[in-house]
Amino acid sequence: MSVTLHVCVTCRRGLPDAGDGPRAGAELHAALVAAGAPDGVTIKPVECLSACDHGCNIALSAPGRWSYVYGRMDPALHVADILAGAAAYAAAPDGLVPWRERPQIFRKQSLARIPPLEPTR
Repeated sequence: MSVTLHVCVTCRRGLPDAGDGPRAGAELHAALVAAGAPDGVTIKPVECLSACDHGCNIALSAPGRWSYVYGRMDPALHVADILAGAAAYAAAPDGLVPWRERPQIFRKQSLARIPPLEPTR
């Protein structure tokens, strides 16, 4: 089953609007794509995760699994940890990665944990 790593490309990370320049969220997305997604993970840009006060923001989701939103990600510092966390999430059948197996940024910078949707009948 494929996991999606959503990256808010409109995040400014609390910085002034750069006008036509790249936003920090777009830089984070580009850095993640350049580093390469782990097996079973698709990196997808999204317009907004509605956590603007905590940018840069990402979310991990997959059908039947818990979803997570993480904030305060730095394109220059957190790419390897984000990809390691995404790989651990992809390996967890229910999306619940044991606390000690999560990268520290996923332990400290979680904004939300969302239960899986119930199957419709």
